[in-house]
Amino acid sequence: MLNNDILRRLRYALSLTDDQMSEVFALNGCTAAQGQVLAWMKPEDEEGTVACSDTVMADFLDGLILSKRGPRKPGSPPPARDPILTNNAVLKKIRIALTLHEEDMLTILKNGGQPLARGELTALFRKPQHKHYRECGDQVLRKFLRGLTMRLRGTDGDEPEVSEATEAPEPTEATEPTEPTEATEATEATEATEATEESEE
Repeated sequence: MLNNDILRRLRYALSLTDDQMSEVFALNGCTAAQGQVLAWMKPEDEEGTVACSDTVMADFLDGLILSKRGPRKPGSPPPARDPILTNNAVLKKIRIALTLHEEDMLTILKNGGQPLARGELTALFRKPQHKHYRECGDQVLRKFLRGLTMRLRGTDGDEPEVSEATEAPEPTEATEPTEPTEATEATEATEATEATEESEE
């Protein structure tokens, strides 16, 4: 999936205002003015859109983890990053941020229209070199985000047109996000989560 699309869907699912989006970025050291954030969330074919890079997307996801789970322990290094942000990594970071247990993940995927077996889910979080590793396709991530929206917002997952998703807010008000184009266990700490999953490989 395109990072711009992921960002739009997450913003809607989490009911984040423009100011809150900037705050999440800032938690991981990324300075993003409201106008810049809006440019990242514009539809790809709309004038003024700016491609959201893997670095920017990772900054948002890592900031989201800090926002939901609290600051890192003093002296703890930031999470390691691969040059390319895969769908698997996106899914993993969202899972960590929202403290989603295995059953939560399976339910969200099922409700979003992409039911997976327990083993199939586990394979998405394996190391790439593991023989049972499975790439997370765009459809799996898209259906997960749809199911997440249904879980967090209580909607049926149907999404309105793209133009409604990225309409700029009134300059004097903090706007509620509008919906985008489409609508094992979690560990007790972010760093521990990644370390535990990798040690099980």
